[in-house]
Amino acid sequence: MQSIKDFIAGVQILFVAFGAMVLVPLLTGLNPSMALLGAGLGTLLFQIVTKRKVPIFLGSSFAFIAPIIFSLQTWGMGATMFGLFAAGFMYFVFAFIIRWRGIGLVNTLIPPVVIGPVIMVIGLSVAVTATQMAMGISGGTPIMKDTLAIILSIATFTVTVLITIFGKGLFRLIPILGGIFAGYLITFVFDITGFSASLNDGQNILHLENLMNARWFAVPEFHTPEVNWLAALFMLPVAIAPAIEHIGGIMAIGKVTGKDYTKDPGLDKTLAGDGLGVCVAGLIGGPPVTTYGEVTGAVMITKNDNPKIMTYAAIFAIAMAFMGKFNAFLNSIPLPVMGGIMILLFGTIASIGLKTLIDARVDIMVPRNLVIISATLITGVGGYTINIGSFPFAGVGLAAVLAIVLNLILPHPKESDAQD
Repeated sequence: MQSIKDFIAGVQILFVAFGAMVLVPLLTGLNPSMALLGAGLGTLLFQIVTKRKVPIFLGSSFAFIAPIIFSLQTWGMGATMFGLFAAGFMYFVFAFIIRWRGIGLVNTLIPPVVIGPVIMVIGLSVAVTATQMAMGISGGTPIMKDTLAIILSIATFTVTVLITIFGKGLFRLIPILGGIFAGYLITFVFDITGFSASLNDGQNILHLENLMNARWFAVPEFHTPEVNWLAALFMLPVAIAPAIEHIGGIMAIGKVTGKDYTKDPGLDKTLAGDGLGVCVAGLIGGPPVTTYGEVTGAVMITKNDNPKIMTYAAIFAIAMAFMGKFNAFLNSIPLPVMGGIMILLFGTIASIGLKTLIDARVDIMVPRNLVIISATLITGVGGYTINIGSFPFAGVGLAAVLAIVLNLILPHPKESDAQD
């Protein structure tokens, strides 16, 4: 009987994490089935490394959205897979540092004045992508009438906001899933009534024949990784922000359960487990994985902190990766529906970066802090690129490295200066 309850709880956990988990591949062009498979395998590997002591589910990381899009356009799928695989090793670096010198050295290298603006860059760097998708524009080309696109994106955005603000209990943890469902339902109603065709040059939006023709069981399409050290060097610094986010996630779930996971099994073990999951997800063509705040919220509400439920959630995610019709359904979600979600989501990520600075009481009037934050934001969002041979270094990775270097070389103000 208890196993049945744990299984149901595991399905519930996957339901909570699902919207955010499949959003990343849908936005980047990766296979949603591989995101499910990578999340499931990554969570199981995390549990093996941590001896199934931490109730954590690993899902797709939003930090890699812009880098994945850039890498796919620059080097292709195989090289991107290798780059994402290499990104997992950044977690092992942090795990080694913590095991060697403790978390104090990590805080010295990457304090809030560094990690805050880097997280803001993650959200703001894809702002244009979000607004274009909300307007029905893909790759600079309009794929539907702007009137219809705006109706769908605003409706999706509105439902997502309403769930975020007024949702109760577990329902409040699934604003992305609720918004996507509402947007898809509205699109379906428009399609069957002919309203969408009247706004879209006589063309319907949904191509339901693809969904009907899809097989119930289908093995996801696997790609072969291609060794590309430029793609690897590009992805490595991107992993800095989610690696730090992992530490915060472990501390957060510890507060919920009343256990100190930083000591048992230890942050070095949890980081290594997450890094292993990132490596495997990258190798199979899925987005890198990370800890999910939604899952922590679900654990807090349900009071069920048995790590076994994460095992069931992982197994169910793997099973769903082989459901052909489900994958076809995900790929049929209209572009403006995704855009409506993105406007809120990426703005929220940027806000989390701002919250990091506020919580740490970073004084922006101190010239040192002002320089680090300003340079990081403009470099990361403005498209500043350093070409090292044929290797373009830009975006989140460049912003993260710049912030770390400035933090190390700029002198801290003297106490008398700070008081003045």
